[in-house]
Amino acid sequence: MIIYKSQDEIELMREAGAILAETLNHLQSLARPGVTLLDLDREADKVIRARDCIPGFVGYDGYKNAICTSVNDQVVHGIPTNRKLREGDLLSLDAGLIYRGFWADAGLSVGVGKVSPEAQRLMDVTRESLAIGIDQARDGNRIGDISAAVQRHVEAAGFSVVRQFVGHGIGRDMHEDPQVPNFGIAGRGPMLKPGMVLAIEPMVNAGSPEVALLGDGWTVVTVDHSLSAYFEHSVAITAEGPEILTVSRKALPARS
Repeated sequence: MIIYKSQDEIELMREAGAILAETLNHLQSLARPGVTLLDLDREADKVIRARDCIPGFVGYDGYKNAICTSVNDQVVHGIPTNRKLREGDLLSLDAGLIYRGFWADAGLSVGVGKVSPEAQRLMDVTRESLAIGIDQARDGNRIGDISAAVQRHVEAAGFSVVRQFVGHGIGRDMHEDPQVPNFGIAGRGPMLKPGMVLAIEPMVNAGSPEVALLGDGWTVVTVDHSLSAYFEHSVAITAEGPEILTVSRKALPARS
């Protein structure tokens, strides 16, 4: 069942989204060689709680950390560890928080230091595919219009979209109806209407779309060990067009 949000509820989600965007921007600035994934996780937890929000991932289905940190061939849901980032790594950061009962969910990929041309192009295409998908998130369109737009852009660049994991509705729960695949046929699926809020999240592999789950029960990797990138925004459907909720209203100071 799709849950439509009121204007007041969307305003709360807008505030939640701004806090999350500021947190992710801050973490991105800290992603340097020698920094551990747990360093980033601890900083995320501290910053989110300092803004009177709840790190929503902590305890979600038994997950223990504030963020997911996926490196190189890890697609999504990587668990923060003492692994140190190295020059050239492709790091994907996924975070969620709860503010006054409402979720914000977003993520991004960042190159650590100087990355390979392939890694940079993969990140660029994935970021572009998210923007193109969001542009289709309009009143009267259908979920398939978002899905088809993402898939078309990714595959035209010679990359592939992951099938096993998809975007979703979001609100008082992180995962609500409808599902938002990154592949599909335009004109199909639920119709988009004002009041819907979607987490749109292209997961793009440099090689095969096939993925596997590691023994930790969380980390998803590419089967062929190719690089993977990911970008995500929470987006409200409005009569005037799509509104990205997970955008920053101010910058957090860099950590000394």
